[in-house]
Amino acid sequence: MSTTEIRNTAEHKMQQSVEAFKNNLTKVRTGRPNPQLLDTVHVDYYGSMVPLSQVANLTLLDARTIGVAPWEKGMGAKIEKAIRESDLGLNPASQGDLIRVPMPPMTEERRKELTKVVRGEGEASKIAIRNLRRDANEHVKRLVKDKLASEDDERRSSDEIQKLTDRMIAEVDRLVAGKEQDIMAV
Repeated sequence: MSTTEIRNTAEHKMQQSVEAFKNNLTKVRTGRPNPQLLDTVHVDYYGSMVPLSQVANLTLLDARTIGVAPWEKGMGAKIEKAIRESDLGLNPASQGDLIRVPMPPMTEERRKELTKVVRGEGEASKIAIRNLRRDANEHVKRLVKDKLASEDDERRSSDEIQKLTDRMIAEVDRLVAGKEQDIMAV
């Protein structure tokens, strides 16, 4: 494995960490409803637990309400129960075939809590990126030790990996700041 391959592998893994972080951010509730908020809810569907999006259509009905339209008639009660029992603090209400999930307004205290959660997730993502940097640098050092790369290659590769790390951490910081703004927006 060459230094270029090591750097490319590190870049790919760091990008995956950022993507995982973005995915985690969609699960954090903001002041505005987002159908992706219900992605973590699983429903009992003929004996197996499946994501809500696989048994119902999720839409935004208005500025404060998510609509859940089950694809099968008998699923309404199960979906309602699953949403109510999730740790999202939501209280769905059936209206014929449609389940309305109103988003309660967030308190200042809850906003601060969510901001801390977002910062914690961001820090965990940065730690993962730094660990990938360390692993990549160790691989390069091993190449130098095994005489498969020169010390100049090691220095150059180390600089490139550091620049890559800085860029990925800046991206995480940007995502954290954006999500904090969404949480604090009324």
